[in-house]
Parts: sequence; structure tokens; C-alpha cells
Amino acid sequence: MSDDKKPSRPAGKPGFRGNKKFGGKPAPRRPGLPPEGPVLLYGLHTVEAAFANKDRKRLKLFATDNAVRRLEERGVKIDVPVESMMPRALDRMVTKDAVHQGMILEADPLPAYGAEHLKGARLVLALDQVTDPHNVGAILRSAVALDADAVVTTERHAPEEGSVLAKSASGALDMIKHVRVKNMARFIAEMKDEGFSCIALDSDGPASLEQTPFSDRTVLVLGSEGKGVRQGVREACGLTARLDMPGEIRSLNVSNAAVLSLYVARMKMGL
Repeated sequence: MSDDKKPSRPAGKPGFRGNKKFGGKPAPRRPGLPPEGPVLLYGLHTVEAAFANKDRKRLKLFATDNAVRRLEERGVKIDVPVESMMPRALDRMVTKDAVHQGMILEADPLPAYGAEHLKGARLVLALDQVTDPHNVGAILRSAVALDADAVVTTERHAPEEGSVLAKSASGALDMIKHVRVKNMARFIAEMKDEGFSCIALDSDGPASLEQTPFSDRTVLVLGSEGKGVRQGVREACGLTARLDMPGEIRSLNVSNAAVLSLYVARMKMGL
């Protein structure tokens, strides 16, 4: 081989888009913003929810014959081309420890929801720079379970809509509006103008969440572990509350704090 002749690049994994055709590595994605190209969604609950979401544009399903039958038995209408694949071939499309359950759906990212999509909302959960996709995925699941109207994250310092977030959410990503905002403090100010009470959770809050007054439209704001809700966001909220723990440990993991605060909010608001 001559010095100026480069070896050919190995073929890319199915489902990833490098340039205009399949092949190569996925393009770099901006943290917190929807990916610029298709995403791979895997796992039974994640794929099932994606097929049920009218806002999700689906492109192609890579699956074993058994997985296709399983989806059909659950009433899923498969409205995209299906490529039958063996489990080992599917393994090569995702990360080493990913549990795909025999199915990988290639789909476009969800639409970029904004504050304008929250006009009829009553209970909103906002996450101020929570970066761990596993935590955010778990919070999305809890928000769906407790019937919140939306989960809001920042565009920067937040996980992108990708395979890890979708799998951690176990279908919830396609069941609730995930709103991304450029500036959390500005978003809070806008929501207050729309009649929402905005409550920042802080372990040093002046009152417990149970003792804090709620309106009939509320935004709960949780911050990252360690830093918590940033000062500017707390000031924008105006109200700060704490979650009182009866045990020796005062603070909770942010995903657990989200569950408890949503539950208290529903009780206080009579939802």
C-alpha cells in the first residue's frame, strides 16, 4: 500500500447515520438538545411507547421474529419497514450492556417542545441542570406515574434525547412532554407571569413542602445533586421549600426527591 493511500473505513453499524447514507460514526450531538439525526430506541416498553406516540416519527424496526410477534401480541401496529435480525446482530448496534430485548427502533427525535406547549398544564416538574440520563429517565417515569403535565430541562447541562435516556425512562419519554429551555430562571419568570406558583426544593428551605402554600398551577424545581437549584433560579422562584426526612440522612437522590415532591404537590393541590 502506498503512503498516500488510506485504508478503507469499516462499514458502520446498522441504524446509525454518519453522512447521507448509513455508515460511519453518528454525528456529534449538542448536549440537552434533540439529536440532529435519528436515534435508536430499544427495549419492549420503550419501543411500544414510541409506536403509540403520534408525535414520534418512526423510520425502521430492527428486530427478531420473536420480538415482532411479541409487539403484535401487545396490539402494537408496526407501521415501518422491519428488518429481521438475529440477537447478536442487534447486540452490535447498541452498547455492550444494553438490554434491547430483540428490538431496536430507528426514529427521529421528538419535536422541540417549549413553554408555549404548557398552556393547559397544572403540575410541571423542572430540573435545573440535572445531567445524569439515568436520573432524568427515572424522573420521567415518576412524572408519568404521578400524572405531571411536563418535565422541563435546560438545553445545556442536561442529557440529550438518546438511547440511554429513553431506555431509563422505559417508555415515559414518549408519554410526557419533555420541554427544553435555554434559561431556567427566565422560564420560571414566564411561568409566574402565566399564574403558576414556582417552588424550588432546597434542603435549607424555610419551610417544609407540606407547609408551603400551593396555587392550582405549580412548577416544582429540583436541582442537581451537590449543587442543588442555582441561586438565580431560586430567586426567580420566590418560594423555597425543603423535604423533611425523619431519618439520619437529610437528603435524597434527585429522582427519589422528585417522586416525593410530586406526591406532596398532588395532595396539596387536590389533584
